[in-house]
Amino acid sequence: MADSKTDKARKAAASIGLVTPIGKAAVAAPQAPPADEEWQLPGGSARVYYGQGQQGVIRPVILADGFNLGPTDFDWLYDELENGRFPFISRLRARGRTLILVGFDERSESILRNAETATAAIMRTLAEQLGDARLLVGGFSMGGIVMRYALAKLEMQRMDHRTGVYVSFDSPHRGAWVPIGLQAFAHYLAPVSDMYLRQIGSPAAQQMLWRYVDGVSGTPKQSPLRTEFLEQLQRVGGWPRIPRLLGVSSGRGDGVGNRVRPGEKTLSCAGPTFDGTYFLAQSQGDPAEVAVLNGVLGGPHSITTRGFPELDGAPGGTLESFGLVGDALSSINEAIDLAHRSVCFVPSVSAVAIRDLDRQDDLYVHIDDLPPEESDLDDFILSEDNDRHALMTPEIGEWVLDRLPD
Repeated sequence: MADSKTDKARKAAASIGLVTPIGKAAVAAPQAPPADEEWQLPGGSARVYYGQGQQGVIRPVILADGFNLGPTDFDWLYDELENGRFPFISRLRARGRTLILVGFDERSESILRNAETATAAIMRTLAEQLGDARLLVGGFSMGGIVMRYALAKLEMQRMDHRTGVYVSFDSPHRGAWVPIGLQAFAHYLAPVSDMYLRQIGSPAAQQMLWRYVDGVSGTPKQSPLRTEFLEQLQRVGGWPRIPRLLGVSSGRGDGVGNRVRPGEKTLSCAGPTFDGTYFLAQSQGDPAEVAVLNGVLGGPHSITTRGFPELDGAPGGTLESFGLVGDALSSINEAIDLAHRSVCFVPSVSAVAIRDLDRQDDLYVHIDDLPPEESDLDDFILSEDNDRHALMTPEIGEWVLDRLPD
């Protein structure tokens, strides 16, 4: 029986995704239409879609993919931008703009490494471009951070990137959040499968996460990889200075969270494989229990934090952090109670670069009432609700299209 439970634990652990399901649990996106050009780049590639009725790279828009494990899935990326709430790609091309989607061979690789791919995409665009229109350059989630660094470094090197507008879509400029209990669970599962840990412990994840825990009994703190990345970002000036800086948040700006109450159970397991394992929404306690890990892999292990704000329920773009784990446990017939599939992933204050995440009052601040100059960005838009992370909505799509460089 113990071996059977271990096999089940291994099966579940191998399918848990940080952003999307992994392996057989993943749902394939519809195949994207053929690109007009495909570019091979160092560490990645790009797909080029000409503007409607055009032949060649004209008035380019360059957008970089975000975080996940493995190479960019261009079909999924295209589908997210075109076939959701707003047909962003069609509307962009109808305005005579060439869209260049930049992908990475390994999306979980260091942001610094993937910035080399982004830089190569920018330089290839400049070489191929017909005319001298300024570029719009940006990215989704991690992709926005990658492009921010790439542009800033090009300016430090005195290289002309000819970018008129930079835009980030729900990018964690002040940090991203994955519940500490789930981070500890990734370490707990590692003896049978390191798939979940490979994502949470990857260079890019550690560089973006506001706090990281390096083991089941570890103390949550800023990862050394994040510290190093922030230092490297400051060495290139922090931000590009030439383009107009725009930002999009998938979260609200009125300080209203997502109705996940601090301290309540988000996911609990009644066995047979992980009997007694449960997770609690982040609260402000000192200490605050956020999870108990128990089952065939040992335990019980109590996971706690000290002095954290109520991050799970904060205003911001959401991720199915507990839902993805719950689905994996259900697939092995674990008896679970899933109260909240989604929690905050990129707080609104982080996406619009206006406050840090350390303090409760800052995390839940009414951004709409703040002077906009407090943000590092020149202009930004917040969502009407706390939507799924980096979701393309009509409001966001039209706002960005209206701010394309001349």
